[in-house]
Amino acid sequence: MGPILLGVLGCSLVLSVQAMYSSSDDVIELTPSNFNREVIQSDSLWLVEFYAPWCGHCQNLAPEWKKAATALKGVVKVGAVDADQHKSLGGQYGVRGFPTIKIFGANKNKPEEYQGGRSSQAIVDGAVNALRTLVKERLSGKSGGSSYNKQHSTGGSKKDVVELTDDNFDETVLRSDDVWMVEFFAPWCGHCKNLEPEWAAAATAVKEQTKGKVRLGAVDATVHQAVSSRYGVRGFPTIKIFRKGEEPEDYQGGRSRGDIIEKAMDLFSDNAPGPELLEILNEDIMKKTCEDSQLCIIAVLPHILDTGAAGRNGYLDVMMKMADKYKKKLWGWLWTEAGAQMELEASLGIGGFGYPAMAAINARKMKFALLRGSFSETGIHEFLRELSVGRGSTATLGGGVMPKINTVEAWDGKDGQLPVEEEYDLSDVDLDEDPGKEEL
Repeated sequence: MGPILLGVLGCSLVLSVQAMYSSSDDVIELTPSNFNREVIQSDSLWLVEFYAPWCGHCQNLAPEWKKAATALKGVVKVGAVDADQHKSLGGQYGVRGFPTIKIFGANKNKPEEYQGGRSSQAIVDGAVNALRTLVKERLSGKSGGSSYNKQHSTGGSKKDVVELTDDNFDETVLRSDDVWMVEFFAPWCGHCKNLEPEWAAAATAVKEQTKGKVRLGAVDATVHQAVSSRYGVRGFPTIKIFRKGEEPEDYQGGRSRGDIIEKAMDLFSDNAPGPELLEILNEDIMKKTCEDSQLCIIAVLPHILDTGAAGRNGYLDVMMKMADKYKKKLWGWLWTEAGAQMELEASLGIGGFGYPAMAAINARKMKFALLRGSFSETGIHEFLRELSVGRGSTATLGGGVMPKINTVEAWDGKDGQLPVEEEYDLSDVDLDEDPGKEEL
């Protein structure tokens, strides 16, 4: 089936999805800029859904979530976070799949996972049960005082903010392979005191989410004047970003933990290694890569006898560079050899010619787009850039289902060898013998 050219009314592969919730719903849209104010500092019980607009289960949940929000209006707050757009906020609460529903109760810093059903009735029942538990705890004196005060006393542990000094700064920060966000403060400064709990909470979340690859530190600039003057610190708090071998950069973002975490996660993804490029060896690899990513990019490379190891590695290097360039997209990257996955080739309309070829598959929509330009950094970059802004030609995957994937041996990294023909020993065969004549 040829590609369907997208006109004005066409539907793009990546498909810019309309916001799942609007101001006319009783569901409150939550973002890094309002989450702290709306949820963490609130005395209300909150049910929060972390969703992705492209996720089918989230689309199915949306009408039930809206009904539940209307039923619970004035009793329990119901919110939603687009965790695809705000990855830092999802990451802060350990969101791994969509939709994830969390109950923010007495201790807003330790929400519980909602494990109930997905109907509006089940969601309302779960909320009312959580509310009953919260009220009983307050009645028994276990949970007195406002959440806001508790959040400031327990929201983040200072232990994850690294104390930096004139003596340890160069070794700890400048020679580190990790990215550092450093606050220069003065103990008497009011803005610094307001920032302190936010910085501490962000330090803990960022350390966990980046596995220590982004760290938050603090310098008392009134004591450690050498390092502070080196970086021209004039006012407090001043926040600077340090990356190995680069000039420090001033942080200009917001001062809430959500803002700080979001910036830290951006720095992490900038600094993180590119995604893995996997050979399609079995159905599991194909399924996991394509179902876990909004798009999976698949290359069908020429047979090893056509290119040798050097030629194949050249194509794989181009793919690796492009995977790194687009790593923030969190797409999956796969390759296979021509002829190894014939059903896959047929479903993409590649079918036995024109290698190397490349396709981008959206497994949720069962749509794909084919690379029309050259299999080069320039050609692939143009192809992927068009897709990422919602343009490009798409077609429905053959049959509307994922093709059958064969289990194959991994490439051994070597040049190919022609198959050896079997040799027959003809020494005992009398070629002059007439098979129709008996010997006397």
